[in-house]
Amino acid sequence: MRHCPLSRAELPSDTERLARYLIGKTIVHEAPQGRMSGRIVETEAYVVGDAAAHSFRGLTPRNRSLFLERGHAYVYFIYGNWYSLNVSGEREGVGAGVLLRALEPLEGVELMQALRPKAEIHRLASGPGCLATALAIDRSLDGVDLCAPGPLWLAGPATRTGSISVGVSTRIGLTKEAHRLLRFYLHESPSVSGPRRLRS
Repeated sequence: MRHCPLSRAELPSDTERLARYLIGKTIVHEAPQGRMSGRIVETEAYVVGDAAAHSFRGLTPRNRSLFLERGHAYVYFIYGNWYSLNVSGEREGVGAGVLLRALEPLEGVELMQALRPKAEIHRLASGPGCLATALAIDRSLDGVDLCAPGPLWLAGPATRTGSISVGVSTRIGLTKEAHRLLRFYLHESPSVSGPRRLRS
């Protein structure tokens, strides 16, 4: 499958707009075991001044990648169980990002199944922890430029499509600023995570 890499100039310079823009785009991991890719079908924006964002209290060694220019990977370990993949969303020095919550697998499905052996295909990368596990994402990819040649990169839609229907809802699993309409998802995708009332 041929993918067209996204340039940084194509990425909106606003985190909320970037979260919506990424719906329908592709993430590609050129892993040692082979290429894995998926269509992004669910995102959440964590914007400037957002109390739920890892960047809210300022720059730290852990969150420094959130403060890189838009289009860099921020990978963190959460709940002692799994990694999550985010895309930095603002100009350099401003902390904000987009959490990739779910993918529809495109390439390397057998590799993903080996990493998530009990999951159905449409649930292989449904949810941020599942997504990172299925794509073999870990902290070694933190800070990677997703708009440059390398092991992890962003690409345009895998197939030519017309307009897509993007849903909007509150974010999932938060205790702070949970009311904000900063979650975006592809309508009717079986890979979207969360309760049915937030993905219909």
